[in-house]
Amino acid sequence: MSASGPPRWRRVAALEEIPPRGARVVTLGGDAVALFRASDDRVFALRDRCPHRGGPLSQGIVHGHCVTCPLHDWVIDLESGEAKGPDEGATASFDVRVEGRDVWLAVSAAAAGTAAAARPPETVETEQPAETAMAADAPRAAPLAAAGR
Repeated sequence: MSASGPPRWRRVAALEEIPPRGARVVTLGGDAVALFRASDDRVFALRDRCPHRGGPLSQGIVHGHCVTCPLHDWVIDLESGEAKGPDEGATASFDVRVEGRDVWLAVSAAAAGTAAAARPPETVETEQPAETAMAADAPRAAPLAAAGR
């Protein structure tokens, strides 16, 4: 993730809300961000758009620390957002951490400003009801080793 300043952390989900070897989409500042949960419970976040033709990566198949795009079978590395194999390109990746059972997403100051212009800064749009999708600034701490990033 490119940021213009230190990231702000937003709580975007409970770990249980992301299916194992699956994804959940949250909307931040008008952009769809896919949260992926690998079989080892590591969590990753990518822009929900394949670098090839814009397919929804959240609807792809998660295997290991990769996702296969449902449109044309491009394999995308969940940590870097880079296409693997002979394919070239990348989608944006975001820093993620898991604290307890809460999933936190790092957002740049620019993204946080865009989100704040559209809604109160303590909320993030999600596919879940607002009661389960409330977000707040987390204390700044080093990412946990088990957080996946």
